[in-house]
This record gives sequence, C-alpha cells and structure tokens, in this order.
Amino acid sequence: MPDPVINLYSDTQTRPSAEMRAAMASAEVGDEQRGTDPTVIALCEEVAELLGKEAAVFLPSGSMCNQIAVRLHIRPLGDEMYLHRLAHPITAEAGGAATISGAMVMPLDGEGGMFDGAALRAQMRDPADRHEPRSRLVTVEQTTNLGGGRVWPLEKIEEVLGVAAEFGLRTHLDGARLMNAVVASGVSAADYAAGFETAWIDFSKGLGAPVGACLAGPDELIAEAWRYKQMLGGSMRQAGIVAAGARYGLRHNVERLAEDHANARFLAAGLAAIDGVEIDPSTVETNIVIFDVADAAALHDKLAAAGVETSLLEGRLRMVTHLDVDRAGVETALAAVRDALA
Repeated sequence: MPDPVINLYSDTQTRPSAEMRAAMASAEVGDEQRGTDPTVIALCEEVAELLGKEAAVFLPSGSMCNQIAVRLHIRPLGDEMYLHRLAHPITAEAGGAATISGAMVMPLDGEGGMFDGAALRAQMRDPADRHEPRSRLVTVEQTTNLGGGRVWPLEKIEEVLGVAAEFGLRTHLDGARLMNAVVASGVSAADYAAGFETAWIDFSKGLGAPVGACLAGPDELIAEAWRYKQMLGGSMRQAGIVAAGARYGLRHNVERLAEDHANARFLAAGLAAIDGVEIDPSTVETNIVIFDVADAAALHDKLAAAGVETSLLEGRLRMVTHLDVDRAGVETALAAVRDALA
C-alpha cells in the first residue's frame, strides 16, 4: 500500500510538529526513574492540577494507565470490574485486566459506548453470596472510542458514580480523549474527573505528541502506581524529551481540537449524502466518524489504494480527524468514497 495521502486511521497517527520537535530537542532532562527529570515532574504536576488530583505519574501509553489503574483497584479475590463492552480494556488491551490483575470483566450495554446507572445496578453482586465474584470497580471511557467519539454527559457520569458509591465500588476514568470531551462540552477536565479515584489523559492522540499519558489520583495510589510502573517496565530515564512533547500539546493543541470536531461533522454530513453509506451525522460529537456500507472490507481496500487510510471495525468503517488532516483532506477523502462506491 502506498503511503497514505489522507490518514484517517486514528488520531494516534499524528506527527509532532516542528515546534513540538523543537520543544523536545531543548527539553531539560534528568533520570525519570530516580525522580530527577524536571520536565517529567512539571508535566505530572500540571496534569494533577488539570484533573483535580493530588499526584500524577507519566507512563508510556494509555493502555498502561488503564492496566495499572485496574491493578490498583482490583484485588486477587475474584473481584469484578464493570465497563462498556466496546471499551478499550476489553477490545484493545490483550486481556490485560484478567492477565495482570486477575479481574473478572463484566461488559455492559448502552448506546454510543455509554451505559447508565440502571445497567450498572442490574449487575451488582450479592456480597454475602460466596459463589459469585465481588463487585469492585467501574470504569468510564471519555470519549467513547468504538462508540463513535460520544461525550458522556456529566449528569450520566454522576448517575453511574452514585450507583458506584451505593455499592462501594472503586472508580476509574479512562480519559484517552478527555480533552476532546472538554472542548466539545465546555465542562472542565477536573469536573469530569472529580468523582473518580483515578483518571488519566493521553498526549499521543489529538494533542499531537508522539508518546505518553499521565495517570492521576491520590498520593497513596500514585505511589503504588509507581511500583507497578517499575514492575511492568514503564520506568524510563531521560523521559523529559517525550514529556516536553506532551507539555507542548497541552499548551498549544487543546483548543484546536474544535477544528477536528468541525471537520468530523463535515465529513459525516458528506458521507450521509453518498448513496450506499449509512450514518446519522447528528451522533458525531467529536472527532470519530463510524459508518456502514454494504461491503466495508472492499471499501476499506479501495480507499487504501486511493491513498485514504481508514480502520475496519467488524464490518464498519471508522474515520478519525486530527491535526494532520485539514478540511481539504476531508474533501479528498469524501471524493475517494464517492468514487469507490460509484
């Protein structure tokens, strides 16, 4: 396949800008593992403040954030965690919750990758029944990835957290695209994260950094997270070079996420006007567009041959807008879809 002209595979495909590269090249560094890298320290302090938590730890990936958080909350006692069946730890983390933490995983249903308090309540276990696993952890993915980039409304989150409190559950916010939700809704990151014991944000998606994420929470839990970071091989040395890219993204690439959202809405409206495409543009809230066609695999291959890269998801196609795809690129992708389906 030729190098894609328009890469809509994912917002993980962003490349650091010249300005971000300059910030990385000039970063002040130290030994992150020994706690002496000033750029990493500054980044963690900024993220903790952003999310309203006591502390944060810099990690190589969002998947590691999720897996360490699960390990912090789940006990090796038959504990069960609750999340949407399309959530990243179920679909894209290689069974890590079961392998690393011994977690039972209960998938929940709901439109757009979201569930409600009633769905969570319906799966709660009787703590007195020794035959059943123990209800322990609920996790929310903001925004929903395979749910189509939907934004959990704050009131729905609070409803779920209310049920969690009633049953004594631990709580975790998968904030891979949290800043997309912030820009789309006007709700602050701290308000979204307020009711969760642990929360994280990613830098390698819409914020444009090449690598990294930060997990935040209480001092005690983040100190324990460092142990699992060491155990899983996530401790680094002169990590300030990549942390500088993350800091640049936080400072310069958050507000511009609105451009990605506008491009995604334009893309969805254009797709809806093409014969053979099934999509409801009103469901596109951020930067993820998922649609149906009669033969998604064939369209995926035709688009790739035309220089438009997409992701194929169980008979559906996903396109994700980001800082490396402008409005002209979206128009080119729409033309390629029209030609392929014609």
